[in-house]
Amino acid sequence: METIQCEVAVIGAGTAGLSAYRAARNAGKHAVLIEDGPHGTTCARVGCMPSKLLIAAAEAAHAVREAPGFGVLPGPLEIDGKAVMARVRSERDRFVGFVLANVAAMPAEDKLHGRARFTAPNRLQIGANLEVAAQAVVVATGSSPDIPAEWAAAGPRVINSDAVFEWTDLPRSVAVIGAGVIGLELGQALHRLGVRVALIARGSSVAQLKDPHVLAAAAQALGEEMDIRFRTEVAGMARAGEGVQLRTRSADGDERVEQFDYVLVATGRTPNVHGLGLDKTGLALDKHGVPRFDRHTMQCGDSCIFIAGDASAELALLPEAADQGKIAGANAASYPEVKPGLRRTPLAITFSEPQIATVGPGYKELANGREHFAIGAVSFEDQGRSRVMRQNKGMLRVYAAYGSGRFLGAEMVGPRAEHIGHLLAWAHQAGMTVAQMLDMPFYHPVVEEGLRTALRELAVELQKPPPPPKPVPDCTPGC
Repeated sequence: METIQCEVAVIGAGTAGLSAYRAARNAGKHAVLIEDGPHGTTCARVGCMPSKLLIAAAEAAHAVREAPGFGVLPGPLEIDGKAVMARVRSERDRFVGFVLANVAAMPAEDKLHGRARFTAPNRLQIGANLEVAAQAVVVATGSSPDIPAEWAAAGPRVINSDAVFEWTDLPRSVAVIGAGVIGLELGQALHRLGVRVALIARGSSVAQLKDPHVLAAAAQALGEEMDIRFRTEVAGMARAGEGVQLRTRSADGDERVEQFDYVLVATGRTPNVHGLGLDKTGLALDKHGVPRFDRHTMQCGDSCIFIAGDASAELALLPEAADQGKIAGANAASYPEVKPGLRRTPLAITFSEPQIATVGPGYKELANGREHFAIGAVSFEDQGRSRVMRQNKGMLRVYAAYGSGRFLGAEMVGPRAEHIGHLLAWAHQAGMTVAQMLDMPFYHPVVEEGLRTALRELAVELQKPPPPPKPVPDCTPGC
């Protein structure tokens, strides 16, 4: 068996893996990149970019439908599904090409193809005849979409989101299971492109929202446009000709049986950590089989193994994967010396309409803490610029600490949320107070004036006495 010696071995050539490889190389270390599938990253191939291409087409169609509200009469709308999907695939391939060009520029000896598995904490076997001995290893194996086996048995028309971007035409009907980010974005885009869509949600959540008031505003705004069925479970599905027969049951027990061309399952993704031979590493694993790690160093225990990206099951977002990869690669290069890397303010955006953005730890995490926090809010229903654009739907809620006035985070559904989310993330990472944020310039008329309204309300709340501290649970033995 051939053995390759290196200082850092990176398993996975997605966003996190490429970031880790570059960080190790920049530290002057000999690094190898191991990949058993196609290069190109999840974002470029089946994630961020192709989904936004589909959404852009949907926005164009929606603009035509909305034009009469401005007194503009464009005539009958016609959607060429084949042309829509041809552009999605063509531009997707272009984005993938940029990644492939970067990979091609890497030294050939640094790129290994095959499935890697641990035989020891610092040794990997690739196939039957190749072994890699490394001083440190980065696990950046990504994640895969889930389809329960009993649903997959209903045939090839039960698909995950990856399959959407291989369509050569738009179907007539799709049932989307799951109201998370992927299900919501793709479901609304397909709906706007003329596909009959039913969005099935087992609970009452929408995307990444946790604030009950913002969640209610999102459900109302989206429900006015789409067929969204909250608190509805899948009771069964079966092949029906070229499509799928779907049986659902609502919370009050009512059942519906319908036929769709496709059932798109968007209920989550599983970290690709199984089959890696982690039992040979001695690492402590969580209940999902993911190694326990320090999120500031990405080190698994005190071992020579680091983890990054979707494989960590922390935040399945491209910016987070890139940051984690950089931290993991740099610390793998300096192992056994490790140090905390830059973890930025959490920022998550859903490209629905209205858009959804969350900043900072979020409402649920703050509400579960011991200290109370102040809240300011604004509705976009009567916000000036939002009404001008006929996008006056949604709500923003902002949070701050009593006493210090430090800005803690926000949740939002509304127009231009992708931009307002960035402003708020920068303010949070800079440690700004609400007073300092209100000292910043606000132009007129802009949607950001709604942010100022919420901050003003928050500033008033901060002047009030804080509620008494939350009671500490009695942890006395026997209680």
